Amino acid sequence: MGKPTGFIEYQRLAEASVPPAERLKHYKEFVLHLTDDEAKQQGARCMDCGIPFCMSGCPVNNIIPDWNDLVYRQNWKEALDVLHSTNNFPEFTGRVCPAPCEAACTLNINNDAVGIKSIEHAIIDKGWEQGWIVPQPPKKKTGKRVAIIGSGPAGMAAAQQLARAGHDAILFEKSDRIGGLLRYGIPDFKMEKSHIDRRLDQMRAEGVQFRTGQHIGVDTPASAILADFDAVILAGGAEQPRDLPVPGRELDGVHFAMEFLPQQNKVVAGDNVANQIMATGKHVVVIGGGDTGSDCVGTSNRHGAASVTQFELLPQPPEQENKPMVWPYWPVKLRTSSSHEEGCQRDWSVATKAFVGKNGKVEKLKAARVEWKDGRMQEVPGSEFEMKADLVLLAMGFTGPVQTGLLEQFGVEKDGRGNVKATTEGASSYHTSVSKVFSAGDMRRGQSLVVWAIREGRQCARAVDEFLMGASELPR
Repeated sequence: MGKPTGFIEYQRLAEASVPPAERLKHYKEFVLHLTDDEAKQQGARCMDCGIPFCMSGCPVNNIIPDWNDLVYRQNWKEALDVLHSTNNFPEFTGRVCPAPCEAACTLNINNDAVGIKSIEHAIIDKGWEQGWIVPQPPKKKTGKRVAIIGSGPAGMAAAQQLARAGHDAILFEKSDRIGGLLRYGIPDFKMEKSHIDRRLDQMRAEGVQFRTGQHIGVDTPASAILADFDAVILAGGAEQPRDLPVPGRELDGVHFAMEFLPQQNKVVAGDNVANQIMATGKHVVVIGGGDTGSDCVGTSNRHGAASVTQFELLPQPPEQENKPMVWPYWPVKLRTSSSHEEGCQRDWSVATKAFVGKNGKVEKLKAARVEWKDGRMQEVPGSEFEMKADLVLLAMGFTGPVQTGLLEQFGVEKDGRGNVKATTEGASSYHTSVSKVFSAGDMRRGQSLVVWAIREGRQCARAVDEFLMGASELPR
């Protein structure tokens, strides 16, 4: 694929980005897609490796070598068609996916991986710029009605696939806008919401109906949905945040990340948010070292925080993984995000023990160093310290879907982690314990990636189509 000797001749090229001092002034995207010539050169690096591990490393099993070769040959339209054959929304994954495909790239064994994500980004942006992405309405309608509850990437993917199969797909969302965490979790500087909006225009033209402000299981009973639809997909998120039950947790200024981030997204969208949580002029401490914590760092810096510190309970990972030991799997290694580059003090092996404040307002936190032995955490004696904190953001992940309301009313069986129980294999794939009710995405698998949600939404749509029609031509 690509140029046979390209991986020898060309080095990996990172996408250009706006310098931190400039991008901190706004909430717009700052990563620039490759030029045509740059993308061609990067596509040339794709090896004729025989077994494309990148495809198995990718949750949607993108046909990566094919579109790398097509970009190398500057056949952009066909590259877009190949990309869309496995992924409904490459503009999402081309911006926010951590690219497990690159970790699995054969070239990554002893060199820099092919820049797969940057090529994907270039292909989909080219497709929109050229007007190649148009609605694909069904040739005939089936008369079947499917309710999709939750409008994140899993729900959007399922709805689009089902509409293209000829079903009436109605997508329900409890918030005021469609998109789930794509809309109100991921900051605009990582993915502007215009990318969602133009996909929604395409989906409307394909027959998808959107119903916002409808909280199924709270405002609308599950029984009404079951009575009105031939099939139901539960595609909500793993929205229950992991809490930190230490003394002082009740103090004002200690918030979950998902109280903080959606407010800024609403403001960027033009909404007026009363009593918005602001980091301006404050000493901010973010507890949790993952992507959500990184998003809190970037947003706090754009607010004009006095300082930003990020704590992680686990030890600092190595700067470089042991590739022969972990390839082609996703490695544990030190990752520095664009938000970290904008300004952040990072610290590892730190456990927060208490929040301290005055007049009900947090002023500092107490923490201690910890060490890990045989998988168990132990506090290091005499390592306690205090740190000034005017705003504390809890970004320690999510424990699963909210258990009350929707899940209670549908009465679906749950697994040991509290997720909706549904297998992904066999004749009953994505089918829950309740007749005609299916589940996909984070509500089924737990907190995960956008690309996994798209995969599950697509596969669940096929399972529903088979359930309704006896067979399906939708791709799995």
